[in-house]
Amino acid sequence: MQDSRPRIGVTLGDPSGIGPEIVVRALQDRETRDQLIPVLFGNAAVLARAQRVVGSDLRIVERARAEDAVGAPGTLDLVVTSPRADPPPFGLVSAAGGEEAGRAIAAAVRAAQAGAIQAMTTAPLSKEALKLGGYAYPGHTEMLTELFGSTGVYTMFVTRTLYIFFLTRHHPLRAVPDLMTEDRVYDGLVQCVAFLKDLGFVHPTLALAALNPHGGENGLLGHEEAEVLRPAVDRARAEGLPVAGPVPADAVFFQAQAGRYTGVLSLYHDQGHIAAKTLDFYGTVSVTLGLPIIRTSVDHGTAFDIAGQGVAEARGQVAALQTAARLTRQRQDRGLPRGSEA
Repeated sequence: MQDSRPRIGVTLGDPSGIGPEIVVRALQDRETRDQLIPVLFGNAAVLARAQRVVGSDLRIVERARAEDAVGAPGTLDLVVTSPRADPPPFGLVSAAGGEEAGRAIAAAVRAAQAGAIQAMTTAPLSKEALKLGGYAYPGHTEMLTELFGSTGVYTMFVTRTLYIFFLTRHHPLRAVPDLMTEDRVYDGLVQCVAFLKDLGFVHPTLALAALNPHGGENGLLGHEEAEVLRPAVDRARAEGLPVAGPVPADAVFFQAQAGRYTGVLSLYHDQGHIAAKTLDFYGTVSVTLGLPIIRTSVDHGTAFDIAGQGVAEARGQVAALQTAARLTRQRQDRGLPRGSEA
């Protein structure tokens, strides 16, 4: 019988951080393994060290090609991307760590382009180490965007059944109003509705979060809603898009979680991050959309300070793997998940 589980490429992240150990710990979870075929990309010595850290007896099976991975019980399929025999020390920012992390990402991208994997889940890397290792990217998203040759890439958070998009990301709060032009908001609404449909939501609804308290109170507490946000929503609605807002930010995330909206377009970094992480800090998954495949990751860093101690929390990695599998199936099946009822 043909295995229907999606094949998910899993990069180990910076070898000096907690990435390898949380990957191993997450893949010991039987429920997770039942949902996907994991294909690991990285260094065999790093993976073996992570096995010892968490006390795992899963057997490492080296594969020449990602498509050869079978995800058999009790095994870890590994595509070796670095032959280094001695892993860099835990907790150390190094060129060696950045190089290994970068090589694994590049190899996973090539596998995706060849159709050997249907999604990627990335463990945390160090931006500083990545640069030292010869990869001049600020992080995963920028590297993946360039390697895939993609444009219009968006970040989405998934927390349980809450889907949050971000109009802007790493900007000072005082810069956000100037970045929120009507055209940019309108384009964001159009793209996010398209992303939800691509993920399998047949009839999605998208809410735009307001910027000011109480949605501006008709100009008493700010003019951005009336001058920028509402006109963008009106333009989108005039074209038949199922969008609403601007909805006061103190209510919109609760309403979406309760099922009133399929997703929310957040205006700035903390507006959406606070809502998602308050609901479920460890279960919040970052999803990169606009690439040829789904990419998910935990929403935390390398945690160099606790790497190698065997105490790193792996619930986020479990959630990232399961979300990658679920979204890939939705995308392939075009099913009817929450928010898509006919």
